[in-house]
Amino acid sequence: MSMLGLKKIGIEDPKGKDRKNLIVFVEMDRCATDAIQSVTGCSLGQRTMKFMDYGKMAVTFLNLKTGKAVRVIAKEEAREKAREYFPNPLSPPFTKGEMGGFSGQNKYKAQVEAYKIMTDEELFQVMDVKVELKPEDMPGKPLRRVRCDKCGEYVQDMREIYQDGKVLCRPCADKGYYTTF
Repeated sequence: MSMLGLKKIGIEDPKGKDRKNLIVFVEMDRCATDAIQSVTGCSLGQRTMKFMDYGKMAVTFLNLKTGKAVRVIAKEEAREKAREYFPNPLSPPFTKGEMGGFSGQNKYKAQVEAYKIMTDEELFQVMDVKVELKPEDMPGKPLRRVRCDKCGEYVQDMREIYQDGKVLCRPCADKGYYTTF
C-alpha cells in the first residue's frame, strides 16, 4: 500500500531526501497504520501522519512539493482472490508442521503469501485526489497556543473553539472522550 502510494506521487526516498515532502492520511487505527509508519517514516509526532477516524482500510499520500495526492484503498475482494492462489493452505508452500496443524493460522499464512505475489491492481484501488492542507496542519512548530478559559489547559494549532465570548478547548466546548470526577 505504502510503496504503491509513494510511487504514484513521485516520492522515492521517504525517510531521506523526500522526508519533508510527504504527509499521509490514514483512515484506520489498525496494524496497517504501523506498517505505513514503518515504510514512510511518517508519524503523528512529526505531524506528517494524520489520523482520520473513518474505519476504512485506506490511505492518502500527499507530496507537499508537487501537490500530487493519491488515495489507496485495500480491495475487500482481494481476500477472496488470495484464496485462488492457495486454495488449500496445507499444500506447498505450507506443511502441516510449519503451519501448526489445521488451524486458522493456515488461512492467514496463505493469505499473506498470496498478497506477496498478487498484483497492485488485484490488491488496491487508486484514486487521484486533491488535498487542501491548512497552515495549522503543517509539520513544524505550533502556530499559536491559547489557554482554555474553562479548564486552563493550553490548546495548540488553532484547535480552540470560541463560544459565548470565551476561548475553549474542544472537551470544554462540547463532550470530550473523557469525563472528570
